[in-house]
Amino acid sequence: MEDRRRTSRSGRRRRIQVADLFSAAPEAISRTLEIVDRCTFSLDQLKYEYPQELCPEGKTLPGYLRELTENGINDRYPNGVPDKVRQAIEHELKLIADLKYESYFLTVWDLVRFARSQGILCQGRGSAANSAVCYCLGVTSVDPGNFDLLFERFISAERGEAPDIDIDFEHERREEVIQYVYQKYGRDRAGMTATVITYRPRSAIRDVGKALGLSLDRIDSLAKGVDHFAESSQFAGRFQERGLNLQSRTAKQLLILSREILGFPRHLSQHTGGMVITQQPLCEMVPIENASMPDRTVIQWDKDDLDAIGILKVDCLALGMLTAIQKSFELLEKHHERQLNLATIPQEDSAVYKMITKADTIGVFQVESRAQMAMHPRLQPKTFYDLVVAVAIVRPGPIQGDMVNPYLRRRAGEEPIEFPDDRIRDVLEKTLGVPLFQEQVMKLAMVAAGFSAGEADQLRRAMAAWRRNGSLDQFEPKLVAGMKKNGYSEDLAARLFKMMRGFGEYGFPESHAASFALLSYASAWIKRYYPDVFCCALLNSQPMGFYAPAQLVRDAREHGVEILPVDVNFSHWDCTLEGHNVEEKFRPMRLGFRMVRGFSQADAERIVSSRGHNPFESFAEFSTRSKLPQSVLNRLSRADAFRSLTLSRRDASWQALIPTDPIPLFKNDNDEELHPSLPTLAPQEEVASDYQTVGLSLRSHPVSFLREQLEKLQVTPASQLQEGESDRPVKVAGLVLLRQRPSTAKGITFVTLEDETGHVNLIVYQDIWDRFRPAAVGASLMIASGQLQRQHGVIHVLVRRLDDGSGLLREVPVRSRDFH
Repeated sequence: MEDRRRTSRSGRRRRIQVADLFSAAPEAISRTLEIVDRCTFSLDQLKYEYPQELCPEGKTLPGYLRELTENGINDRYPNGVPDKVRQAIEHELKLIADLKYESYFLTVWDLVRFARSQGILCQGRGSAANSAVCYCLGVTSVDPGNFDLLFERFISAERGEAPDIDIDFEHERREEVIQYVYQKYGRDRAGMTATVITYRPRSAIRDVGKALGLSLDRIDSLAKGVDHFAESSQFAGRFQERGLNLQSRTAKQLLILSREILGFPRHLSQHTGGMVITQQPLCEMVPIENASMPDRTVIQWDKDDLDAIGILKVDCLALGMLTAIQKSFELLEKHHERQLNLATIPQEDSAVYKMITKADTIGVFQVESRAQMAMHPRLQPKTFYDLVVAVAIVRPGPIQGDMVNPYLRRRAGEEPIEFPDDRIRDVLEKTLGVPLFQEQVMKLAMVAAGFSAGEADQLRRAMAAWRRNGSLDQFEPKLVAGMKKNGYSEDLAARLFKMMRGFGEYGFPESHAASFALLSYASAWIKRYYPDVFCCALLNSQPMGFYAPAQLVRDAREHGVEILPVDVNFSHWDCTLEGHNVEEKFRPMRLGFRMVRGFSQADAERIVSSRGHNPFESFAEFSTRSKLPQSVLNRLSRADAFRSLTLSRRDASWQALIPTDPIPLFKNDNDEELHPSLPTLAPQEEVASDYQTVGLSLRSHPVSFLREQLEKLQVTPASQLQEGESDRPVKVAGLVLLRQRPSTAKGITFVTLEDETGHVNLIVYQDIWDRFRPAAVGASLMIASGQLQRQHGVIHVLVRRLDDGSGLLREVPVRSRDFH
């Protein structure tokens, strides 16, 4: 406060000095400055107050929070609460009362209570999962009795700031929760936080290019030639590749200005889910505005600035996997007569862990990426805690801290597990002596160097920011001195501090990993036993996840699920499971109208409503009953949605062009002239049209039509790589599914290709990527030459050369351009 007054007075002196330069009306200027100073002082006095509605009349906030917590204890621990958990609850309630955060916990409890009352699946995660109180309130699903978690990772007296609880809701229903907040507290007291969007390479090039008057197609070409997070030093080379004359004045201006504005604020956007609630009107504290979405109010400050005045913020986040899991439960009950939820899914199922070990995890939450799939055969998870480790270990923190390989070697028995003493053993024994989580680093500082819990949390926060401000260095003397005092060597202290640097801002909290692992296990269990349900729920929850619908459908078919095409007589908006015989192992899955590109849900519902229980028998009948416009009929024809009416794509498209009631001048009694027999499309044309309209094909894979040409190029199918010897040269080809370049990969790019027989995983080093950049960046069909490598059951190709094979797709012989 005193600092702000001092700044205000010094600012006033400077303004008065300027005012002295003007002889006119000095008294008026002086009075104005005094008013400004008084306004500044009143702002200093402004204090944020938590909302008070949630405490019933006649009860105190601490008393009501304890009452709800005790009620939750009975639900969570019907056989009695463990002593460890009881002690944690008492410790947490005391600290919450001391810091006066009861309203915050009650607010979060109320949001979760509302969501569950509406059947919305939700889960608290992040550091909130360290809290036994949050577990008893039903906010989180991680039992603190099963984990050695630190409440001070969540709240500490030394931190001096409000706690931060992240709550994930079904992404399709999160808006219901947001609107509940607005209705309960009013739009004058609740608002969405904002975030500042800064210039990145592509956005900088686009905006500068427009300012310089470049054509839109030219700007688009230049921007796409640059990677999303490319270094500015790469701009010149990328521009030159796109044919820009670097000696021209425009090119020089584009280079200079694009580099200059990188990192500058571009615009203010809504935060993904941060909400602020206050007791008094928001406009008395912060500037607000109406959002572009209806019934939303946005605070015009960046979310990080709100911490400066201690405003309560709750993150109401959207998570697609929660939507998919909830839809899976509904499908399980409807088609397989099983009523399940996250708490009742069978636990510690060995078949589920075997599936994960085989890297059969396409679509499984958090463990489906290339890096995770390569990790599973080495990690070989057998318990839930192994899954917690799997979620956390393929992260920048453990990788940069050189913790992954030591952990895997010790797990495989290739390296001894040693501890300096029992104090460190207690902290690191569950992760084989290798610190993988933020909480472990905090506990090491506490047991080995004598840090308090609050000081350990400050150390964690310093680790997260050391690259930006170097604040971690101030803890080194205390850490070394504390460890030496407790009998540890200076060398061990130095190694521990070095490890903290490596852990840096990428360390993963164990509580967060445990929350995610719950969803990982649930999604893996559903995939293992009900792949029909799993695929259907994933497709109905798009957009989400790591893989496109084509890969999800292919994976389901490989697991024995029959996939049926979109059809006007059987499809609904969502994908559906057909058949009700509980004796069947898996249900056939019918693709829904949502799969047709550009098709609206309103048109789909019109089809379903007009169809009723009477299937359409002809195209004319369909057109008459549905009353859809010609453009929609044509879209359905192109998607081959009239198969049940024995109409081919061409026949349906032709009939879509004929008016249902032609004017007399064009009436013709010869039906053959109105409905001529048209030649069918070639198989490759059918597949191409499937991809263009639905994004996948149930007929064949596009690469299958190129196999003859690829064999001439000595390309090996993906399925035959399993039989190949390690370290031999190989050439592979396929459609590009994924290009990934993790921040910890030191410039390595991981590429996944797909042909008609399976997937091929490529490893492309930076020099190879740069040498063959046009093919690496632009190829839709990629041909890669390199060295086959096999390790721990994982097969990949170390690339030496890349070629763009997209031209082969265009060379597939077709007879018509109707659908291109």
